[in-house]
Amino acid sequence: MRKPVVLITGAGGEIGHGLIEQLAADGGRPIITLDLAPLEPGMNRMVAREFTGSIMDASLLEVIRSEFEVDTVFHLAALLSTRSEFSPLTAHEVNVGGTLNLLEFAQHEAESNGRPVTFLYPSSIAAYGLPSLEAKTAAGRVKEDEWTHPTTMYGCNKLYCEQLGEYYARHYKQLSAASLAGRVDFRAVRFPGLISAMTVPSGGTSDYAPEMIHAAAKGESYACFVRPDAQIPFMAMPDGVNALLKLAAAPKGALTQTAYNLGAFAPTADDVRTAVVAAFPTADITFTVDTKRQGIVDSWPADVDDSAARLDWGFAPEFDFARAFGDYLIPTIRQRYEGMGK
Repeated sequence: MRKPVVLITGAGGEIGHGLIEQLAADGGRPIITLDLAPLEPGMNRMVAREFTGSIMDASLLEVIRSEFEVDTVFHLAALLSTRSEFSPLTAHEVNVGGTLNLLEFAQHEAESNGRPVTFLYPSSIAAYGLPSLEAKTAAGRVKEDEWTHPTTMYGCNKLYCEQLGEYYARHYKQLSAASLAGRVDFRAVRFPGLISAMTVPSGGTSDYAPEMIHAAAKGESYACFVRPDAQIPFMAMPDGVNALLKLAAAPKGALTQTAYNLGAFAPTADDVRTAVVAAFPTADITFTVDTKRQGIVDSWPADVDDSAARLDWGFAPEFDFARAFGDYLIPTIRQRYEGMGK
């Protein structure tokens, strides 16, 4: 008989690595992965089977279905925000088309195996779109159903996929004689800016915060591309991984919605600069605004209301602003460059 397994798409990224490590340590379901590139040697030893390929490849998904009984999906694979702006058609094909492939995969798995498939989906603060700084200031901490008018392709993709997930969970083929909805137990989190100490920032819209630390640790000057008063919510990467696992484990009956805000701390860019300069007194950090990227940051909330996640499934990040920078980000990134001799 086939054993139930967990499928992680886009497993080669840092969230995927964190999920693999924790799920393997827990020793529950075996793990299978799907990504365009092979996993790192240390990671592939923790998984039962590694598939190299695309979420766009329907035949590959059928191979996975034929060999494994998947009861949980962590769908991490996506074309990220910056690249999506340069290639919107490709972004739609991957982010929407690929997610639709995985939702169909989960629906068929659930129908074949006679039990729901839990489907975890990382959405984004990019799903929001506030029209002006005045509206952003007045909005305060934004709830899930407010200001969902994204201005980026990535945000449009994420918001639509949230709605697709809710369709599969609650309304799938609603005109059929027999009810087919509810076979996919769709659960999404809207991540704020995720900051990692383990990877080098890659030019993302929220990467000005980690870019300051990396530049200071290397002894390089840095011109921040947003205004000093620019403000969005952030979260330390370990809290992001833990949130996905905690939501996956939550009883379905406790959940009141399919998409949840997550937040941890919401500093201004100048708050980040102050923390970095306190740790690196010689750091040369200035502000040279990129109006296009600043416009995107201005369209995102200054903070989010994540009370539903805290109430429904006990979301409680370990890292506030002081701990994230003082205990996790700055010491780890400092050590990275000291070990490399900068």
